[in-house]
Amino acid sequence: MHELYLVESVLNIVQDYAVKQEFKKVNSIVLSFGRLSCIDPKSLQFAFEVQAKETPAENAALQFKILPAVIHCFSCGRDLELDIYEGTCPRCKGEEVMLVGGTEELQIIEMDVD
Repeated sequence: MHELYLVESVLNIVQDYAVKQEFKKVNSIVLSFGRLSCIDPKSLQFAFEVQAKETPAENAALQFKILPAVIHCFSCGRDLELDIYEGTCPRCKGEEVMLVGGTEELQIIEMDVD
């Protein structure tokens, strides 16, 4: 369950910003990651609730911006969003495709703080 490690990293970043920006409480955090990044939002939420206790992020609302999986098909020249990456173009069935989105790492996009 790598979500525990990811949350630990997020909380370390939050703590660093709390010291530098002198805020005491985080109301919400918006996180972004790719659909194919192997991050489970429910596990991430659970790990956050457990690990955020007694930190500035305790009781903060987590919001997720999950970026779609996108391929570029060299056969038909299109970029297509996918639910499942199967290695072929769902439109023309071409096999010359490149994954261009959906593997993005976890990032903090926004924090609302007091």
